[in-house]
Amino acid sequence: MSTTAETTSQAGPREWLGLAVLALPTLLLSIDVSVLHLAVPHISEGLDPSAAQMLWIIDIYGFLIAGFLVAMGTLGDRIGRRKLLLIGAAAFGLASLAAVFADSAATLIAARAAMGIAGATLMPSTLALIINMFRDARQRGVAIAVWVTMFSVGIALGPVVGGAMLEYFWWGSVFLLGVPIMGLLLVAGPVLLPEYRDEEAGRIDLASVVLSLAAILPVIYGLKEIANDGIGPVALGAIVVGVAVGVVFVRRQRTLESPLLDLALFRNTTFVTALVTLLLSMLVAGGTYLMVTQFLQLVGGLSPMKAGLYLLPAAFALIVTAVVSPMAASRFRPAYVVAAGLVLSGIGHVMLSMADSSSGIAQVVTGFAFVYAGGGPLVALGTDIVVGSAQPEQAGSAAALSETSTELGMALGVALLGSLAAAVYRGGVDVPAGVPGADETLAGAVESARGLSSDVATTLLDSARAAFTDGMNVIGGIGALAALASAVLVTVVIKIPATGAGEDSAGTEGAAAAPAEGAVPAAVDVKG
Repeated sequence: MSTTAETTSQAGPREWLGLAVLALPTLLLSIDVSVLHLAVPHISEGLDPSAAQMLWIIDIYGFLIAGFLVAMGTLGDRIGRRKLLLIGAAAFGLASLAAVFADSAATLIAARAAMGIAGATLMPSTLALIINMFRDARQRGVAIAVWVTMFSVGIALGPVVGGAMLEYFWWGSVFLLGVPIMGLLLVAGPVLLPEYRDEEAGRIDLASVVLSLAAILPVIYGLKEIANDGIGPVALGAIVVGVAVGVVFVRRQRTLESPLLDLALFRNTTFVTALVTLLLSMLVAGGTYLMVTQFLQLVGGLSPMKAGLYLLPAAFALIVTAVVSPMAASRFRPAYVVAAGLVLSGIGHVMLSMADSSSGIAQVVTGFAFVYAGGGPLVALGTDIVVGSAQPEQAGSAAALSETSTELGMALGVALLGSLAAAVYRGGVDVPAGVPGADETLAGAVESARGLSSDVATTLLDSARAAFTDGMNVIGGIGALAALASAVLVTVVIKIPATGAGEDSAGTEGAAAAPAEGAVPAAVDVKG
């Protein structure tokens, strides 16, 4: 074993090949997020689940990923990030096989739950390994940009790949993707990925693990319930319980010698600002993605596969800006690059706020492309700032917090902005007397219109589509304000210099490798 002391050493061919291996689970998990929604009708036909079971099939995966991220990130710091990654890959592959051949709704729910727990080991492990493998700030920025790119590619390809597989194969085929990808990771990982762990970390506090789950899961559940059924006592109660348990969790961490979550990370204002900005941006992105995908299908009349193809320009725009951002950050302060991207994203949101249901989909697709293009610098550099603000031995915890903010932001966006858009829809739609199911959602209006005469159906759909677009306009306006406010915040608070400005590449005040108060001096780098 050798203790890593230098933070500016250059990564070599092994690290870049290792990055290619780490991109595999990232691509898979992002595809899995979007592909299941296409399979819902086929699963309903094949397994005949109840409405409640169908919701659990969809939601249990995301619930458990979000719930276990903090625990798994910290576990990787203690037992080794490569070891945890490989254990998770094996578990994910086996769980995927169980989902492929599930013969009942209960079996599929259990398989999806196992996939969620395994998935929670993969994301923080891959990101933490990237931080440890790429100590030079510029190389690390490029590596994280590649990681972000694979995530965005997966989101864009999910509907296309899923649609193609469902067209030619049975519903279980969508889960087969996980088997060969995880198999390749298990073969190449031990060869190309080094091991990292914190030798001075104490034992994991199981009570803290339970408290973290009891804090996060009810909040996510409550937000999902609000998104599905609106604000109600059960949803609000779950959120209140989660927040209360979260307070107990934080207090316990302050008393432990080896806490599950190192609260010292939050003393770094750069870390907190980047984390909050990611959370806010993902919140807006979650609501925007929900509205745009429905607009393309229910207003634009596109099939799921064609809608996925129309989303590709946005994905490509994000790829370009995410890859270019580290190069720009070598000449300009990262905060300036992120702020410029947020302004670009704000322009896209303004375009969405001015879209019209009768003007076609070109403006929506273009505006969404601007939104994604502007998000590339934030996701690439913001993620780097969050995880780079921690010491190497804290990388797993920092990566888990970064991923948790992303998951929570997306859930908040769907719940809060989705509920707001639904309220705008209900206030604007004009439903003919005696037509049920059309006053809640545009999808309900489309379904109801199938049993109506041509004239009545046209009148209903025109009103429903206009009301839905009004909701998207409101979300676009909120997104524009959030993007501009975030641009000001990061410009004022984050003072990291350009990586090519002549300073140590790790940065200075609040920079990527700045040690958090109370941190251990160095992580243990176990080669092999």
